[in-house]
Amino acid sequence: MKNLFLTEEHELFRTTLQDFFKAEVNPYINEWEKNGKVDRSVLKKMGEMGFLGLEVEEKYGGMGADFMYTMILCEEMGRTGSCGFATVVSAHAYLAMNYLVHAGSPFIKEKYLVPSITGQKIGSLSMTEPFAGSDLRAIRTTAKLEGDHYIVDGSKTFISNGYYGDYTVAAVKTETGISMMVIDLDAEGVSKAKLDKVGIRCSDTAELAFNGVKVPKENLLGEEGKGFYYMMESLQVERLTLAISNIGLMQYVLDITLQYMSERMAFGKSIDKFQVLRHRIADIATDIEGWKSFMMQTSYRLAQGEHVVKECSMLKMKTSDLLTQMVYECGQMFGGYGFMEEYPIGRIYRDVRVIPVYGGTSEIMKEIIAKMVIDKKSYKPAYKA
Repeated sequence: MKNLFLTEEHELFRTTLQDFFKAEVNPYINEWEKNGKVDRSVLKKMGEMGFLGLEVEEKYGGMGADFMYTMILCEEMGRTGSCGFATVVSAHAYLAMNYLVHAGSPFIKEKYLVPSITGQKIGSLSMTEPFAGSDLRAIRTTAKLEGDHYIVDGSKTFISNGYYGDYTVAAVKTETGISMMVIDLDAEGVSKAKLDKVGIRCSDTAELAFNGVKVPKENLLGEEGKGFYYMMESLQVERLTLAISNIGLMQYVLDITLQYMSERMAFGKSIDKFQVLRHRIADIATDIEGWKSFMMQTSYRLAQGEHVVKECSMLKMKTSDLLTQMVYECGQMFGGYGFMEEYPIGRIYRDVRVIPVYGGTSEIMKEIIAKMVIDKKSYKPAYKA
């Protein structure tokens, strides 16, 4: 059946991605998990292929493509079965780089965006603090302007790409309110501690401390004091890309479960012949198709320039919750083997626990949706056209 939202060029791009991931990602997932990091060479290869700057202007080395290409990339990253790999790429390309694209000056774009597109520099986003998680207005990290530099003091935690990355886009408190700026992670006064996580182990996550860090005032993103609005704008893209990867991962989990069920024998027949298990699969497949259709429509609307805050929040919330439930149910199909390290379903079971938390908890998503549906609150774009 022809997809109404995708062209032949989009589908050719999907095939190219699948071939790339099959050769450059899938064989190394277990090794990356064991080492606790994704090899930087794969990001450089993605940069060479143009995968890290799909929507960025061509003058900065991007592809100048529409969001539907991003949708395909995120879905196929999910279908690799590695939440860690998807997190590394997404934190770089759709968290850090998103601010550089929309709020960065020509100076910022030349210094940070161009090498980010090629994979030479890896970025992270620093919003969360020990006392400021979902409540972003409670940020305590300060940036005081002294001459031609800001002096930054404070800390951030749960920062994806924060340990092995090269720079971070940080939310800081300035005299005029919350602002965003780029901080080099090798700058004097920056210290990093790698966090030991339950899952997504090949995605490095760090706690960052800033002690009198000198940041050139040219590293300010957009206008001082507008950081909160920039974050609210960028979060919808972050949440949508997360939801898309969730759906790709759901499809991967369904595929490996069906493969296992067709091979596993019990009472003289493969377990995919038992009605109770077949009906569970029917429910799972139906849920995937329903949310995939909503995701496709929302992605298309975003590609057309629409502001889809409510829809992105709905997708992030429901796909996160559905994915965690689905992985549990599919793991049950594997029996005791689903608890073994040699089966991907075991790794994914650990990985997905954080998905309803990062990018905005499911509880925060519900509050955003409630405000829009009940209180008729509207959110306006923060970036100037």
